[in-house]
Parts: sequence; C-alpha cells; structure tokens
Amino acid sequence: MLGIEISERTISRILRRLPRPPGQIWKTFLRNHLGQMVSIDFFTVPTITLKVLFVFIVLEHSRREVLHFNVTDHPTAAWTSQQIIEASAEHETPRYLLRDRDGVYGNDVRSRIASLQIEEILTAPRNPWQNPYAERLIASIRRECLDHFIILNARHLKRTLASYFSYYHGSRTHLGRDKQCPFPRQVSGAGRIVQISQLGGLHHRYERVAS
Repeated sequence: MLGIEISERTISRILRRLPRPPGQIWKTFLRNHLGQMVSIDFFTVPTITLKVLFVFIVLEHSRREVLHFNVTDHPTAAWTSQQIIEASAEHETPRYLLRDRDGVYGNDVRSRIASLQIEEILTAPRNPWQNPYAERLIASIRRECLDHFIILNARHLKRTLASYFSYYHGSRTHLGRDKQCPFPRQVSGAGRIVQISQLGGLHHRYERVAS
C-alpha cells in the first residue's frame, strides 16, 4: 500500500530471519499498564529481641507511590484482606493487582480483590523479578532506612517506616519518574541552597531559599 515493489521471495527471506515472539513480553505488559496497576508484597524485619515482624505494602506503579503499609507479627488472609480494603478506601481502584503466590493470600484475599472488580496478575513461582517495582522498593527501604536502625518493636517499625515514606514521597527523586518525586516538587533555579534533615539526619532534602 506504499507503492514499493518488492518480490515475495525477498519478503519470505526477511520474515524467516526475524524472531517472532509469541506475544507481549512481561516488561511490555508492565509498562503498558503503569497507570492501571498496583503491586502488593510482604517483607520481614527482625527486632532487637529477634522477633520477626512482617511489613505489607501496596505500591502504585505510575507514580511509585506507597498507597498503604502496615506491620504485623502474624499475617493472615483475613488481616491482608483488611489491608487491601483500607488501601482501596482512600484511592482510586486499580484495574490490575500484581502479587506473588504466597500462601497468605488465601480465599479471603482473592474474594476481596474480586469484589473490588480488580483483576489479579500472579507472578510465576519463585520469580520475584516479575514484581520489579515492589522488589525495588523493598530493596530501597532496606538500603536507605532499615539497615541503619535497630528496630525495637512493631510500633517503632511503623514510626520508622512512616518517616521514611515521608522522605520517599516528598524528597527522594526517581529515575523512572524523570528525576521527580512521587509527590512532585517544583524545580527552583535561584537562591541559597539549604539542607533540611530528614529521618533523623540519615537523609537530607535540599532546597533554595531567597537570600
């Protein structure tokens, strides 16, 4: 339809040479549905008394915003289902929810997700790379926060994470967001640079103020 004359033999040789993937690859799927997807995941944190606490997070992909988090020492399907309800009550319901195949996501969780008209997308067994946004967030939480604190108990962990997420949302820039924060900041080009301590001095926010 472009007015270009080419023999069928030439076309057949080119078509045989080009790889033809069976369908949409996983990375493409995640990128195409950035604005319609959240992911959920658990990670563990030991306390000073060697008690293991479980942190549950709900992450929105497009802005990298942590929509909800909570801490428990005994995660159950009923508790996890309640966290999903609380996350959905304050934000727009996503089209897709990405999760792994952890046994804690029982019938209560699946029923609750279905009642919210959200489609579940399950990763393959033992393939955390298929949930890259949540895994990257958890790695950042450990590297930038928890590796520098001795956690006393669940209350201390929640307070520490709340302080980190305040820094994460309002001050920490992301390459995937074109070097912008989940809660966008204005770029200022004039004025004296000042340093604002965050997370007890572990991190800092830099701003310009009029001289």
